[in-house]
Amino acid sequence: MSDEKAPHQRRPRYRGKNPRRFEERYKEHDPQRYAATVEHVMAKGQTPAGMHRPICVQEILEVLDPRPGEIALDCTLGYGGHSAALMPRLLPGGMLFAVDVDPLELPRSERRMRDLGYDEVTFVARQMNFAAIRGLLGEAGGGFDCVLADLGVSSMQLDNPARGFTYKADGPLDLRLNPQRGRPASELLKAVSLPRLEKILSEYADEPFAREIARAILRAPEVLDTTAKLARAVRSGLGNLEAKLAKKSLARTFMALRIAVNEELSVLDHFLEVLPRCLKPGGRVAILSFHSGEDRLVKRAFAIGREEAVYDRIAPAPILASPEERRANPRSIPAKLRWAVRSSKGL
Repeated sequence: MSDEKAPHQRRPRYRGKNPRRFEERYKEHDPQRYAATVEHVMAKGQTPAGMHRPICVQEILEVLDPRPGEIALDCTLGYGGHSAALMPRLLPGGMLFAVDVDPLELPRSERRMRDLGYDEVTFVARQMNFAAIRGLLGEAGGGFDCVLADLGVSSMQLDNPARGFTYKADGPLDLRLNPQRGRPASELLKAVSLPRLEKILSEYADEPFAREIARAILRAPEVLDTTAKLARAVRSGLGNLEAKLAKKSLARTFMALRIAVNEELSVLDHFLEVLPRCLKPGGRVAILSFHSGEDRLVKRAFAIGREEAVYDRIAPAPILASPEERRANPRSIPAKLRWAVRSSKGL
């Protein structure tokens, strides 16, 4: 065996006292080794690079009331924060299925769950779209006792410039949750018409300057294949709009295009349609949404289900993150949590 040691790896170089770029924040990417740094970042109301802070955890646990021996489903594994909170409540004897479309983040989150001591018998991870959860019913014994769907995009996706979700740093204009399928946002913008783009911005993001932004995007003098180029085009359409308002329009534009690229509302619509057949009688479901269009779909589906006796009880109003959580994690501010309880009668 060779006695040669691996060459020493120098830390990333960056300008100034603190790293600014996502890839330079090596301490935040290694929370086990630099726990104090991660705690300091979170104390400032920020999310450490490469991580995600689960939202409304206690509220979700109260709504779902997971119990030992039950079978649960986390429809959007993400970083695994909600799954990590659910698992102890299901043991002994229970199981948690967790799915996610992201082929890059899923293996990392599964590894974190394995490191917490959950084996393949108690925690089952699958790469799939949550609209296809009926395919899990055979493994789950015919249905789930509780189901969680967090419709938000994880922070490690939003903050990584390589994924193309943020206007704050330059990167490829992608916006796909699964970069191995479908077409990126850059390709969508090459083919979209002005009326369609305006409708995307208006309906998917409630953007008040949808017409101006759509025109600026389609009249851009350069091919919009990076996030920085798209951001320039959006700003040109906003003219001399106040900087704070311009940032909100930028965020809404990126969100609207992400929803369009991933067909998120149609996926949610299909999920809500098949959901009752995936719940056992008396099964509980909690859905966390971050956009008015998502919340409207959830509210409507639950209301119709209550009228048709598919659900015995539904949330009378959305549950919001607590004032403490909203201060500690600003990304929780738009969150709305709705729940429903499946009827004890057959469908």
